[in-house]
Amino acid sequence: MSYGWVNILSMAWRALTRNRMRSALTMLGIIIGVGSVIALVTIGQSVTRQVTNEVEQLGDNLIWIQPRRARGAAHPPPPLTMDDARAVQLQVPGVRRVAPAASASRRVLNGGASWATTIMGVTNDYFDVRRYRVGQGRSFTDTEVDAGASLCVIGTAVAHELFGASSPIGASVRIQDSGCRVIGVLASKKVDNIGDDEDDVVLMPLKAFHRRIVGNRDVEVIFLSAEAGRSTALVAHQLRMLVRERRRVDEAEDDDFSVRDLRAAAARITKITDVLTILLAAIAGVSLLVGGIGIMNMMLVSVTERTHEIGIRLAIGARGSDVLWQFLVEAILLSTAGGVVGVAFGLLGSWGATTALKLSYAVVPQVVMVAFLFSAGVGVIFGFMPARRAARLQPIEAMRHD
Repeated sequence: MSYGWVNILSMAWRALTRNRMRSALTMLGIIIGVGSVIALVTIGQSVTRQVTNEVEQLGDNLIWIQPRRARGAAHPPPPLTMDDARAVQLQVPGVRRVAPAASASRRVLNGGASWATTIMGVTNDYFDVRRYRVGQGRSFTDTEVDAGASLCVIGTAVAHELFGASSPIGASVRIQDSGCRVIGVLASKKVDNIGDDEDDVVLMPLKAFHRRIVGNRDVEVIFLSAEAGRSTALVAHQLRMLVRERRRVDEAEDDDFSVRDLRAAAARITKITDVLTILLAAIAGVSLLVGGIGIMNMMLVSVTERTHEIGIRLAIGARGSDVLWQFLVEAILLSTAGGVVGVAFGLLGSWGATTALKLSYAVVPQVVMVAFLFSAGVGVIFGFMPARRAARLQPIEAMRHD
């Protein structure tokens, strides 16, 4: 007689549940393999998403240039100037906005409250280039920037330390010997990807910063944003060529400045993360093969233990294909059940890891599906040999087996 699929599934299930401990231990390799692959890929993608989000938060196609001592130079490099910033705006193709800036560490006072922070002299374009938003109050007008008005926009950390729960808008604070009226509070940006707290800052017009804080006209850094769709690498190269020319750097000399392309840096980090994720997932995938070997070993033992039973079924009319499918279904059930449990552990483990690391949870459905299907495929591949061995048994010889 021929066994239907319902009977085959029923017999396979009964055979596996007769020895639950052995079945569970056999599934363990599949569970570890599937769970590890899903967890590692998910964590890797979460790191990649976090880097991308922080890059987007830091600026829009952001590139910046700042002085740097050339290799072997005896003297520090000359500072950048406002003329450099204007030349960049006019002569580098693909530049959308340019924001020269300078900074200094100073203590800010409000009555009896005092807080050491970073004071930055900026232009209005700085808010756009660095993606700063004003949460309360307003930013500077162009007239105020040109006049060097004694105004400031403060970060949320500074507002909390100096004013507590009170609104700082309209209040005056002191920076060194100069008064500064607070006209705005920045929306929180928290900590950037290089560890700086971007809420712990005071922004003021660049002219006011030069005149009242540092007493010079030096520009510490020039930020710029590339136009949408432009290659930031190309813009950075053209920027470098222009600045070398303006600073009269000979062809054989090293740059006395550095140009940083945030998108390129993020791409390098993402590439490294992706490669490491693939390598770790591949290593974790080895346990899937180990689990497949475990399934094959268990099925071989099961065939040996049930040789007499197989002989009786063949003798009363079961076909070899029925026996083959029975044992193959047992292997598939083992690997599929292990895959389901592995998916659950992988998703749960990666969620716990990303939560602990304060990363955004980035599940990749395709990886979950591939890992599960691969686990089912392991059952087919490693279960076929024991199933074929069972199907090829001779009824009389099998019935003689004790």
